[in-house]
Amino acid sequence: MLKRLSWAGNSSRASTDVERPSDTNADDETVVDADQGNVLSHIISQLRPGADLSRVTLPTFILEPRSMLERITNFMSHPDTLLPLPHIQDPLERFVAVTKFYLSGWHIRPPGVKKPLNPILGETFTGYWDYQDGTRGYYISEQTSHHPPKSSYFFMAPEHQIRIDGTLKPRSKFLGNSVGSFMEGIAIMRFQNHNERYFITQPNMYARGILFGKMKYELGDHAVVRCPETGLEANIEFKVKGWMGGTYNAIGGNIKDKSGKALFELSGFWTGEMFIKDLKTGKKTLLFDATHAKPSVIDSRPLSEQSERESQKLWYKVTEAVKKADQRVATDEKSLIEDRQRKEAAEMGGEENWSPKLFRKSGTGTGGIGDGDEENLDWVINADINGNTPEELARQIMAIAPIVPGQTATASVPAQASKEGAQAAAPAPASATPAYGALDDMSSMKASLQSPPVLRQDSVEGVDEEFVDAVS
Repeated sequence: MLKRLSWAGNSSRASTDVERPSDTNADDETVVDADQGNVLSHIISQLRPGADLSRVTLPTFILEPRSMLERITNFMSHPDTLLPLPHIQDPLERFVAVTKFYLSGWHIRPPGVKKPLNPILGETFTGYWDYQDGTRGYYISEQTSHHPPKSSYFFMAPEHQIRIDGTLKPRSKFLGNSVGSFMEGIAIMRFQNHNERYFITQPNMYARGILFGKMKYELGDHAVVRCPETGLEANIEFKVKGWMGGTYNAIGGNIKDKSGKALFELSGFWTGEMFIKDLKTGKKTLLFDATHAKPSVIDSRPLSEQSERESQKLWYKVTEAVKKADQRVATDEKSLIEDRQRKEAAEMGGEENWSPKLFRKSGTGTGGIGDGDEENLDWVINADINGNTPEELARQIMAIAPIVPGQTATASVPAQASKEGAQAAAPAPASATPAYGALDDMSSMKASLQSPPVLRQDSVEGVDEEFVDAVS
């Protein structure tokens, strides 16, 4: 339980009461060699500032070896800040703890300037966390749109009465010596024992120095955490380093009540120590220290149990090549997947003729999650998750799609691979079987993936199709 707080900060750009980390953190930088620089310069020379990058190719050496659908799980990777939230009884203390949880995940990222793989239409990723208290968290995601990109996801920890629904909609632009990925969309976190919702937005992401200097990763601009039931709102500025001053990775902001009165001030660095200051008492306290924080990585089923359109299996050859810095193989294998997707889209008459299988449009159900004032959520899980006990909730979740080892879309959840709520799970109904609609001709796709790689005539060696949809 949190105590009534004294959390600190200084929202000015040049804070003097918070120690600054080094401006040259190697984890945020990528040094581009001469050949890589030539590839970048060739591509970027064809662009103008403000150009939309959703269909522009950039090099595979900036790829992170996982899909955006998996990258989203960074948001839930600190159970020590997540699981206690519904058990905090004071609404203000609970809101501050939610803000702490929100800030705790941004330090999780690969070294340098990397972007996750842009998911293809109908791609899915599922996984789970086994927590130290013997409970489990479940995650389901699907790429619900490719142009424009939309990644929809669902998370629940049944025993803790926590649910998160979200759709991430990255939109990338060329900004001269930078690329910006503008992170539209929201997440909605619910504590079912308090009947509260928390609307959460994300900062934007920037890759600096793509034409000259070292490539540098930054978070920037404003993000919001808001609870309409209590009227509390956190406004957080992720500060970018200016030409004449400032520092990297700084944050500032405040928490206000429903009347607009500022109660707390936030400051620090999202890569290090973050502070909160009680404006009534003036006392400052450490809110979260990312320096030594260790995230809890999501677990997933082995590749042998995954379908061809699940992220880890779909991109396996690409990610292995990226890990080995083999740009030719990464490009070839990625092109095979994306060429197949374009062919599928043409055969069905366009993406607009396709519908997700695991998610439905928000507001199209018969009541409940996603119906009402959910503000740009776009898509919600296509199932009723309304069990009265954690066991019932776990059964409902795992009827949507395979999540744990040994589980298949048409078989019972194996008792040895599940927690208490899954042990009595019935066979998944046909409606819950994860078929992938018009894009599910996977036998032909599998054959194409196994055929010898052929570079397209219009491709550039070592170049990644569609830089993106996310620079992060």
